[in-house]
Amino acid sequence: MGSTILAAILRAVAVLLKMDEGWDWFITLSASDYPLITQDDLSHVFSSIRRDLNFIDHTSDLGWKEGQRIQPIVVDPGIYLARRTQIFHATEKRPMPDAFTVFTGSPWVVLSRPFLEFCIFGWENLPRTLLMYFTNVVLSQEVYFHTVICNSPEFRNTTVNADLRYFVWDDPPKMEPHILSTSDYEDMVESGAAFARQFEKDGAVLDMIDRNILKRDSNRATPGAWCRGRKSWWTDPCSQWGDVNVVKPGPQADKFGQSIDKLLDSWNESSDTCAK
Repeated sequence: MGSTILAAILRAVAVLLKMDEGWDWFITLSASDYPLITQDDLSHVFSSIRRDLNFIDHTSDLGWKEGQRIQPIVVDPGIYLARRTQIFHATEKRPMPDAFTVFTGSPWVVLSRPFLEFCIFGWENLPRTLLMYFTNVVLSQEVYFHTVICNSPEFRNTTVNADLRYFVWDDPPKMEPHILSTSDYEDMVESGAAFARQFEKDGAVLDMIDRNILKRDSNRATPGAWCRGRKSWWTDPCSQWGDVNVVKPGPQADKFGQSIDKLLDSWNESSDTCAK
């Protein structure tokens, strides 16, 4: 709850922009996310698409969120205190803004470097203005990037309406998705998603993903073409690095690539990807 998570994301982006010029996308992940593809799969598929695309689930149809998420005014003490405490609510609500259209959607996003430079460096007032407004909403990570990108003429048509995640919601939906288990494995594999959430700690389905998809041994990194060491019971092949620019996609890369192709076909058919 609150805007602490958004502040952490923006801080991380600012640090990465300062440290390195070689990255193209920023992917938000949490401890509840787990990959359904290898790093090589992701690099292979993303190497063939436009670098300015943003994968962000969004809509301007706020529904119940208008009265319960946008209009209530909250203060997140974690913004200015070293020790995080619970957010607290103001007694009144504020009217919806008329200077911009509010968009909402999934808090899990894959954002391009050009768009994040726009958010961080702010050569227009829009990112800064919206940051001040959304600092006081209940879940700012569900609205900030969505509203910035869809109110910006420069970036609004770079949005692919998807978050590349696999999850199952309970009915009625709760705050977090359904806990995934081995019964969800086949659907996860066939979904073509890059990540899934959420899982039971040390759940058996995680072992299935490690064994069948990631080819990952216990307590070791997911191997890629950059791993040059000898594999044995006592030696991690990824302890020795080769050329990190060489990739070797696996079978799951095909399903992920097909999923991306479908999303891009839909994106190409739309004249305004933030119209709804």
